[in-house]
Amino acid sequence: MKQTPLVSIIMNCYNGEKYLRKAIDSVLTQTYQYWEIIFWDNQSTDSSAEIFKSYTDPRLKYFYAPKHTWLYEARNYAVEKAGGEFLAFLDVDDWWTISKLENQIPLFSDPEVGIVCSNYWVVSERKNKRWERFERPVPTGWVLNDLLRAYFVGLPTLVVRRSALALLDHPFNPRYHVIGDFDLVVRLAIQWKLNCVHESVAFYRQHDGSESYKHRSRQIDELGHWLGEMSEVESITSCSNWHLVKNYYIFHNAVNQALLGNKKEVYSLSKELPWGMPKIKLLFSLVLPTYYLQQKFQH
Repeated sequence: MKQTPLVSIIMNCYNGEKYLRKAIDSVLTQTYQYWEIIFWDNQSTDSSAEIFKSYTDPRLKYFYAPKHTWLYEARNYAVEKAGGEFLAFLDVDDWWTISKLENQIPLFSDPEVGIVCSNYWVVSERKNKRWERFERPVPTGWVLNDLLRAYFVGLPTLVVRRSALALLDHPFNPRYHVIGDFDLVVRLAIQWKLNCVHESVAFYRQHDGSESYKHRSRQIDELGHWLGEMSEVESITSCSNWHLVKNYYIFHNAVNQALLGNKKEVYSLSKELPWGMPKIKLLFSLVLPTYYLQQKFQH
């Protein structure tokens, strides 16, 4: 690339004071320095705003939401404020290694690449340990079918070409609070290649306050809605792995019903799955007490 492109780092925040400084500091120490942070404060009631405004770097840009919204509607508002050729995403409870952007941005030298990601560290506060998310390199190139088989893009590693985003009917689906990045990456992968840095360049924090942990039922509901919308998109439904997304939804919907003690619904859903380990797990759950399932699946 002849000219150093600007990277807009989308940082959405709602009461993120506990981890915010670590996230910001990991951007300030980047070896790639041509960036801006678009900080969208979703009407936080803690000291998040004061922490962010304590930094004097002019590349840190603060915006206060006129109303509190679901997460991916808020991400859209932040994207509207961004001026970069590329968009990266960093939530306030995650952080980056110092060479994250330096390693990723050159992969966009291929004009067909619209998405770049990387391996990443999972940091579990509940288990008090960390591990690399992938032991082997993930697929690259035209990966739509691979994404439907097993979604592998961690949000803190995601970088998107701005011009690719502009070609979509909408960036993030504002109805989503949990699965919005999955929806976006799948839609982008219809027309764009994906490339990946195979070393870990980001840290994803698992903790009880995370949105995916707090909104398990909503995640399942959103995936059901997504399946309904995508069932009309031939480029997706024609993929050989389309049925795996439906099976994933059925299984996790059944797990949620098991946690609620609705064993009749679990049995009904299990009949929709082909024979295999997920089906066996559901049938086995029918003879286990609900409190045991809650311990197994929620921790």
